[in-house]
Amino acid sequence: MVKAVVLVKSPKKLIAARLRKIKAIYDSFPVSGQFDAVALIDVEQLGEIKNITSLIQSISGVERTETMVEVQ
Repeated sequence: MVKAVVLVKSPKKLIAARLRKIKAIYDSFPVSGQFDAVALIDVEQLGEIKNITSLIQSISGVERTETMVEVQ
């Protein structure tokens, strides 16, 4: 399993709830600071993370994302 954290910048208030609708995202919550929400991803292979971040970026109102992949 590969885990990643995606930080999401979006002025939409319910962005965290929208993120949870994506299958590979097992948790999402709003945060304060430079970003507005965090999405926690769990996938089988590293290459899948790009697909998930592309889905996140396609959500209306998402301005930018930053992805951090867990290293072991």
